[in-house]
Amino acid sequence: MLLSFCPTKMLGCIWQYFYTSFLRYCLKWFIRHVTGKCELQRICSGFKPGATRTTKAEYSLQSSKNKILTGALETSDDHLEQCVKHIMQEKNIKLQKDPMFKESLHICLLQITGYRSLYVSVEDLRKEVFSSESLEHEAMLLKLWDLLMPTVKLESRITKQWGDIGFQGDDPKTDFRGMGMLGLINLVFFSENYTEEARQVLSHANHPKLGYSYAIVGINLTEMAYSLLKSGALKPHFYNTVLGKPDLKHFHQLYCYLAYEFDKFWVAEEPESIMQFNHYREKFHSKVKTELQDPNVSLTLTVCPKNEF
Repeated sequence: MLLSFCPTKMLGCIWQYFYTSFLRYCLKWFIRHVTGKCELQRICSGFKPGATRTTKAEYSLQSSKNKILTGALETSDDHLEQCVKHIMQEKNIKLQKDPMFKESLHICLLQITGYRSLYVSVEDLRKEVFSSESLEHEAMLLKLWDLLMPTVKLESRITKQWGDIGFQGDDPKTDFRGMGMLGLINLVFFSENYTEEARQVLSHANHPKLGYSYAIVGINLTEMAYSLLKSGALKPHFYNTVLGKPDLKHFHQLYCYLAYEFDKFWVAEEPESIMQFNHYREKFHSKVKTELQDPNVSLTLTVCPKNEF
């Protein structure tokens, strides 16, 4: 089999190697001597808090040949303040000359390391299998029913009634296999904190023509949120919306945005049948990924939550 040759791609790779290995460091050295500030100082003072500043700081730290700087990306919360001091010492940054640098870099590192910690927490929930033996798991599942169907009594734990809120079979536990407890927790969070909106979405899902399986689609959207988090695509969103360390609450809020916006998208598109779900799911996914390319992106549900966070 002959391999295709692309001169443009090859030149791009050569330029990338040359820039990252040589030219970038020469430019940094030159600009520092002209401005009297290192790259991190220029980033922290030149950009307002948010995705642009934190993304540039993250790239600067990743690209550094200094182990103290690259190690900052793996620092725990307890050692962040000490880490910032070490960076200032290494770069000979005086607090008197640049009083805002310490706080600005600290916020950037909180966001960067917080994103990594968030992924670990989300992954732990995804791996947690729903168990009928767990009273906590069972209580959460029944709570979902009560939140969405307050006027309808569940006849039994295993019943066809679960189909009314979009589960596939008589026992919802089988539907959580892909996303584990993460899928259930997201469904409950949306229903508990945005009850009116969740019931509105459920009513659309039960439409005779435009309907879809509410719970199954919700679990599918949890997978979408998880994959975006894992790939790093959600960094601009969290860097813009959380001035510090993002946690599970912020991930659940993102899911609420996806659930609400997907419903609006689905209704507006008016698909001919549920058989076209994968097509419209990918179309919505592409729309979200495009929005995440905006450095000012904020995927936030604009309706007021039922409970204060």
